[in-house]
Amino acid sequence: MPGKRPAPPWAWRTGAALTALAALQQLALACGLPLPGWQPWPLLLAAAPLLWWGRAGLLSGLAALPGPPPALRARLAAVPPGALVAAVLGLAALLWAALQDHEPWIGHEESVYANKARSWTEGGPPAAGWGEYRPPGLPLLGTLALRLHDDVGALRAVTLLLALAMLATTYLVAARWTTPHRAVLTVLLVLCGLGFLRRLPEFLNDIGSTGLLLVVVFLLTRAQERPSRALLALPPFVLAAFYLRYGVAGNLAAILLAALLAYGPRAWLAQGRRLAVAGGVVLAGLVPHFVHATQVTGSPLGLVFWATSQAERQFVGDGLLYYLAIFPYRLAGDLGGVLMAAGLVAAYPAVRRLRGKGAGGEPVPGARRRAFLGLTSVLIFVLLGVATDGEPRFVYLPVVLLTVLGVQALAEAAGEQRRRLLAAVGVLALLTAAGTARVVAHGAMPGPTGQARSTVPVARALAHDGDPCLLVTGYEPETGWYSGCDAVTYRQYRAAPPPAAGTRVAFIRYAHGRHQPGDRALAELTRGLEPTVRRFPATGVLGAATVVTVRARG
Repeated sequence: MPGKRPAPPWAWRTGAALTALAALQQLALACGLPLPGWQPWPLLLAAAPLLWWGRAGLLSGLAALPGPPPALRARLAAVPPGALVAAVLGLAALLWAALQDHEPWIGHEESVYANKARSWTEGGPPAAGWGEYRPPGLPLLGTLALRLHDDVGALRAVTLLLALAMLATTYLVAARWTTPHRAVLTVLLVLCGLGFLRRLPEFLNDIGSTGLLLVVVFLLTRAQERPSRALLALPPFVLAAFYLRYGVAGNLAAILLAALLAYGPRAWLAQGRRLAVAGGVVLAGLVPHFVHATQVTGSPLGLVFWATSQAERQFVGDGLLYYLAIFPYRLAGDLGGVLMAAGLVAAYPAVRRLRGKGAGGEPVPGARRRAFLGLTSVLIFVLLGVATDGEPRFVYLPVVLLTVLGVQALAEAAGEQRRRLLAAVGVLALLTAAGTARVVAHGAMPGPTGQARSTVPVARALAHDGDPCLLVTGYEPETGWYSGCDAVTYRQYRAAPPPAAGTRVAFIRYAHGRHQPGDRALAELTRGLEPTVRRFPATGVLGAATVVTVRARG
């Protein structure tokens, strides 16, 4: 049979040119030069197939490049991976701090958890916008922070610590699955991803729970790859992830199903005693949740199903379609998306060879692990995409797992040129981190900040003055945070019993607001009361505000 025809030189040269343009694009963004809509072009996603097709020419070109001077090479080789990952963590903290100035006011979802955290402090106001279907873990951490310093910055510092812990966990786990230097690159790629950087500055629970889930995945692989008691270490991480974010139930289901498919039932039955002990401890740790859920909903699983029902989906499966539509660019950016796609491609042969055996008739651990990580990633997309609506922050775990696989696959494909290629990817990742931070600051954050410019002045003008107060608005969590009053939506107000006598009730409407009644419906709500009308000029995207205030008669 004739051999494969080599790819023409223009293939890898075109890919290299597109890569150079991608680097220049990120450099321009980092220097503050805007792109239309602050939307970078996915040049690397176009370059990657060409570079893979012409990889022989690419690797030859890399080999022909002059290396650094011997003295510099020796100094670079002497830098320990621990110092490199510490530098990446420092970069994460720097980006977190820089992005705070572009989103100084707490957002809608953040304020829900912030209000609950503040309600648990001494003399704290009601938890505006809180629902019992939300987990208590993040508010508990927030309460501890607010006792030290009563400010939004204290709350967001909590999630900075969670993010640093998650990135450090990514390094530790990836270093054991690959090599320490590849693990550093993995952490940097996760950090520079668009979906990750967008939520890094915010008081949310997704990043922290991802770190805990990653430990769960690691312990499952360790339990199968070497004699250990790793399964007995699972419960605290499973329980911590669950109480931090109830939504990890879908992730855990995908992880368990993938573990069963990748390693087989017999492999787990062989550790039946440890598995039973771990499962028993997890169930015991869930008893308080089951009791509370039964009290609130009548079912031990009621809160989980209630949380799922809050999904803003149009039909079952629209979350999955969303993930398919944005994969991988909107999840991890241009560079991270290429590595994610490479990881998915690398996992496919391992999944097909699940029945393959190594020497002595034992399963090949590396292949099993690769299949497990790939299956976990795909199943999370599928299960969460069917159960709820789609958001990049819901699927950070598959982003991490596929990035680990992608970095390893790239190193294996590069052969002797892997150091040069991975170093080039690292430099590009640094540029991408700076460029993506600019995109987040100037492309993603102005929308929520413009809304806050409307809601925050109104909330502060209606601030708690010692008497009970209730604000009715379509923006209840953030209005509650900045006013110190309880706050509900118009629908919740209609469904609830009348407020206690003497409560100051303010009905807030914006010129371009959401979920608010017209004049006639508002008149029905204030009938028989003595309203006072205040108007606030337009200061943000919601336009001018009109506030009708009454005193409840009970």
